[in-house]
This record gives sequence, structure tokens and C-alpha cells, in this order.
Amino acid sequence: FGENHAIMGVVFTWFMACTCAVPPLVGWSRYIPEGMQCSCGVDYYTRAPGYNNESFVIYMFIVHFIIPLIVIFFCYGRLVCTVKEAAAQQQESETTQRAEREVTRMVVIMVIGFLICWIPYASVAWYIFTHQGSEFGPVFMTLPAFFAKTAAVYNPC
Repeated sequence: FGENHAIMGVVFTWFMACTCAVPPLVGWSRYIPEGMQCSCGVDYYTRAPGYNNESFVIYMFIVHFIIPLIVIFFCYGRLVCTVKEAAAQQQESETTQRAEREVTRMVVIMVIGFLICWIPYASVAWYIFTHQGSEFGPVFMTLPAFFAKTAAVYNPC
């Protein structure tokens, strides 16, 4: 793992952020106030003609939630397996055993953090999208949006 890998990671992160944020700015869906009207989000509330909200919501759910979730489980799963194999080969080393436990704990915390941040938002957004016209209060969307929008503060995933 070198400098080029880090650069590619940063470029890929910015690319994915742009594929998430830019489309509503150029007409594929739109941003509207959500929840208690103190922040904006993608319009999954309406099937507004001319905005293609349906296709964008499906795209966002698959590309920016389901695929990252699969990648996180796969990569962290492989990391834990690799660390466990290394620890098994050096069973007499207390330092290796401690490192294996620490890595496993860190992986579990990271995955749970991602799930806490994004499952409420994705679930509520998908529910609202699939139940157009249903009544729900502003708090119903505000709390999940809060968790999702503060994810960068407490979860580096």
C-alpha cells in the first residue's frame, strides 16, 4: 500500500461523492427540504414529473447504500479472517493475540457505526418512496437524516 493507492482512494471517494451529489443539481431528481425543513435531501417524497425521481432513488439506494454495505462486509470480513489466520500461526504470542482481538473489535464497531448511521435513513427513505401519499410527521424523517448527516463525525466509513 503506497502513495498511489492513497491518491486513487481519495480520487475514487470524490468521484463517488460527485455521482451522489451532482445529478440533482443538473436535473436528475432534485433537492428539497426534508424532515423539519432545516436541511435538504434528495426528493424521494414525490414522483414529480420531469425529475425522474424514481430512477434516481433506486440508483442511490443500490449504488450508494447496498453496494457500499456489501463492500464493507466483504473487506472487513477478509481483514478479520486474515488477522485471525496470522494470530493462529503465532498462538504463543500474546501481542499477536491482543492485536487480533483489537482489530476484530474495531471492525465490529466500524460496521455497527455504518449500520447505525445509514440503515435508519435508507429504510425510512425507501419506505417513503414506496408508500407515496402516506401520512408521516416531520420527526419521522428528521432523526434518520440527523444520523446520516452526522455520520462523518463519528464513523469514518
